[in-house]
Amino acid sequence: MRSTEAVSQIKWLFNAQKAGHAGTLDPLASGMLPIALGEATKTIPYVMEGIKTYHFHVAWGEERSTDDLEGEVIKTAIQRPTQEDILALLPKYTGVILQTPPKFSAIKIAGNRAYDLARAGEIVEIPPREVKIESLKLTGTTTQGHFFEITCGKGTYVRSLARYGT
Repeated sequence: MRSTEAVSQIKWLFNAQKAGHAGTLDPLASGMLPIALGEATKTIPYVMEGIKTYHFHVAWGEERSTDDLEGEVIKTAIQRPTQEDILALLPKYTGVILQTPPKFSAIKIAGNRAYDLARAGEIVEIPPREVKIESLKLTGTTTQGHFFEITCGKGTYVRSLARYGT
């Protein structure tokens, strides 16, 4: 369910005049979506400024158009990073870093959502932006990839982290 659909249902359920949400989850993500009603919508900016923690899995070997499992495979690779490679890189992704958001994202470009432009076949160039990563930890290993935990600030795209040079 999209974030806007969740807000619409809650708004209808509580017969609220005004409703809003604090952030958007990626289509394949699960988690908490803070929704505010009425006067409480004024608190949304404060909620969005908060630190969030995510748990995620990175499967190595494919680059996809959307940076997630929904996209088309655009490149494959046989080489996989070792646990030592990953542990050596984690400190470089901690603190304030520059991150390029996915082309398929809710970021607005000239008034249009980047994902709408990308789906229409337009070339989408989103400049890198500063995001804050409080911590990034390797938490597990599978035959296909690795599990991580990240604690980060607003605007961080977890699915962008697996892309080299994010």
